[in-house]
Amino acid sequence: MPLIKRLRKLIYHHFQDLKWQGLLVLLASYILINWLVLRGLGETALAGDDYLYWLVVTASTVGYGDLSPSTPAGKRYTALVVIPFGLGLFAMTVGKIAAFSAYQWRKGLMGLKDVNLSGHILVIGWDPERTPHLLRLLQIEAEHNQQRTICLCVSAEIENPMPGDIEFVRVSAYNDGAEMERACIDRASSIIIDCARDDSTLAAALYSHSRNPGAHTIAYFRDEALARLLKHHCPNIECTPSVAVELMVKAAMDPGSSALHHQLLSAAEGMTQYAIRYPEGLPPLPVRRLFAPLKERYQATLIAVDVEADGQPEINPALDLEIHTGSLIYYIAPRRIRSFDWAQLTAD
Repeated sequence: MPLIKRLRKLIYHHFQDLKWQGLLVLLASYILINWLVLRGLGETALAGDDYLYWLVVTASTVGYGDLSPSTPAGKRYTALVVIPFGLGLFAMTVGKIAAFSAYQWRKGLMGLKDVNLSGHILVIGWDPERTPHLLRLLQIEAEHNQQRTICLCVSAEIENPMPGDIEFVRVSAYNDGAEMERACIDRASSIIIDCARDDSTLAAALYSHSRNPGAHTIAYFRDEALARLLKHHCPNIECTPSVAVELMVKAAMDPGSSALHHQLLSAAEGMTQYAIRYPEGLPPLPVRRLFAPLKERYQATLIAVDVEADGQPEINPALDLEIHTGSLIYYIAPRRIRSFDWAQLTAD
């Protein structure tokens, strides 16, 4: 009995650690040996063109009955060798495929798989209070703006908070080149950095700028001193400070201000702020030429213009301010306007 237990334990150990290569060798050996034995036993009908079909049906114990051994030796061999060994190999193969599929799904859920993205929105950092809401709003915006893919990159030990909706990558550090490559940081069109700590946000922003200086990068800071420091070294990064205190003051002085700002920032409901770039090939024109047509034709209100597109928009611009190619026009509307009829808007 101890010998049988040791043998069973040894067999179980080897089959548990069996690699794909070993399993393929076993399957190939099983198919070849059975074919040779059946041919030797005179089972030419089984070892013919339908051999693989019969072997799979028999080994899986489905047994349609359309093909079966015709000789006594063939019947004994099928009962004692083909079915028992085939059933074991069939179960092992199905189990290994199921385990591999579950492992790959689990890797994606844990952020351990590589992703292949380009032109995506990369969110770096995790704050349990803000990031889920940020992702939901980004998803709403992305659905109405060229279906851009969202990828969340975190160092925290969490699972994908929105499986099936966003891509997810987990790294050990935001400045590890090999791991950040998995998030396709070099090919991201927009990078949003919002870590739980401002020093982590600063480090991630500096590294992201070094890897992808052409991406539109936004960093969230609680400490405005760090935001100014980053802006000094990386002028093209848009630093977003916390405005919670300012909103409370505005709401105290002007009731309803917090609801107003919430609506302007949320794409889920009400009037929201959007932006569009003034296209090439059109003549320069003053703000007054766009203000009324936008309201009349699109129910949109022009609120700001960034003439040089340098991240410093002029709010409530003068009507004589001239807009030219590349300028960013900010407006309020019930939804993002996908295409403007610029010919009509700029017509005399």
